[in-house]
Amino acid sequence: MAALIAKLGRLWRHRFTDEADVRRILPDEVMDRLTRRVAASEHRHTGQVRICVEAGLPTSYLWRHAPARERAVMLFGKLRVWDTEQNNGVLIYLLIAEHAIEIVADRGIDRHVDAEDWAAMTKRMAAAFREGRFEDGVTQALEEVSALLVTYFPRDPSSLSGNELPDAPVVL
Repeated sequence: MAALIAKLGRLWRHRFTDEADVRRILPDEVMDRLTRRVAASEHRHTGQVRICVEAGLPTSYLWRHAPARERAVMLFGKLRVWDTEQNNGVLIYLLIAEHAIEIVADRGIDRHVDAEDWAAMTKRMAAAFREGRFEDGVTQALEEVSALLVTYFPRDPSSLSGNELPDAPVVL
């Protein structure tokens, strides 16, 4: 019985968290600033960063008890973050209904960064979110990801490679 109540509670949270909740914590002007920050970041390195914010999981994920990480990995593929020339794309995924944060990195950058470092980034972002500093939390994570990409994949000024993915955050 307790398992059913928990399942229904999770379903309720995900069905009644919507885009209005996303826009409340990350309004349009914040999304515009994040877009500009991603673009500025990508002028310094050859990596590609995507930010994806989802109000709640699709019902199929809920019935299977799928974790936020599974959804983030699926979106990593669907948003083509895996499909960068140097395999150095990074997805910052936020699931509002569960207050979940996931960072999914392609193998090119992930081979240079320990899992503990990615986890520490999400913890710092979560701490900012708990204080209601959503823009600051995402910006800090973006800056940390960018610093790693600059270290391992600096932009060569003579390179003609360009922006491979859109810079604007995706809201689902």
